[in-house]
Amino acid sequence: MTVSSERIREAYAECERITGEQARNFSYGIRLLPGPKRRALSAVYAFARRVDDIGDGDLPCEEKLRRLKQARVAVHSATVDSSDPVVVALAATAQRMPIPLSAFDELIDGCESDVRGATYDTFAELVHYCRCVAGSVGRLSLGVFGAADSAEARPRADALGVALQLTNILRDVREDFGNGRVYLPAADLERFGVGMEADRRGDLRIDEPGWNALIEYQAQRAELWYAVGLGLLPLLDRRSRACCAAMAGIYHELLHRIAAEPHQALSGRMSLPAWKKAGVAARSLAGRAP
Repeated sequence: MTVSSERIREAYAECERITGEQARNFSYGIRLLPGPKRRALSAVYAFARRVDDIGDGDLPCEEKLRRLKQARVAVHSATVDSSDPVVVALAATAQRMPIPLSAFDELIDGCESDVRGATYDTFAELVHYCRCVAGSVGRLSLGVFGAADSAEARPRADALGVALQLTNILRDVREDFGNGRVYLPAADLERFGVGMEADRRGDLRIDEPGWNALIEYQAQRAELWYAVGLGLLPLLDRRSRACCAAMAGIYHELLHRIAAEPHQALSGRMSLPAWKKAGVAARSLAGRAP
C-alpha cells in the first residue's frame, strides 16, 4: 500500500467517524450504501458539517466569516496531498465520482447569510436560502449516487433538499431564535398574526393562537416539496434509493409529528426516537416508499 492510498484510507475513516457521531438522521441512510459510496457521501457530509459548525458556533461574526472564506478556498484547492483528512477524502471522491465541488459555494453563501443575520420577507426568499444550504448538498449527493448527469434528477434532488431544510426550520424554531435567527417569512408571521419576541429571560415568546395555523401552513408547503423531491427515488439504483429514502423518510416522519403537535416546537427541538429511525431505514432497504 502506498503512502498516498494509506492517507486516503485514513481520511475516509475520519469522515465516517464524523458522520457516525454527528449525522443523527442522515447516518441511518448513509449506512445503507455500499462501501465506496458510503465513504464518498461521508466525505461530502463531513465537509458540509464543518461549514455548518462554523456558522452555528460561538465565535465572533468576523471570525466565522474568515473561517468560511478559508473553507471556500480549501474546497476549491482540494487535493489528496492536503494535511486535512476531510479535504483529502473530498478530493479523492472528486477524482472518482462526478461530484460538483463548486456546489459547496452555495452552502457557504447560505452560512454567510446566517452569520450576517439575514431574515426573509417572503417564502420565495426562504426557498432560495434552502436551495443554497440543502439543495447544494442534494446535487453533491447525486454525484455519489450516480445520477449527476440526469436532467430529470437534478430538480427533484433540489426539491427534496428544500423539503428537508423546511423541516429543519420548523424543528429548530426555538433554538434558531435563541441564536438570533428567524427563518419564518415575515409575510407569513404577519398573515397569521404571530409575533416572535423574547421574554425577560431571552426565551422565545409566541402569540400562540396563530402559531398552530402558521406551522400547519408551513408544513403543508413542505409537503408539496416532498411530493416533488421523492420523485427522485425511482431514478436511483437500489442501494442509493434506499439511502435517499431513509434520510427523506426520517425527516418526513418528523414533519408529520411537527404538524400534529405545533406547540411542541416552542418547548424545544423535536426528534424521532432511534427505534423509529431504524424502522424507517429498514423499510427503505426493503424497498418500501417513505
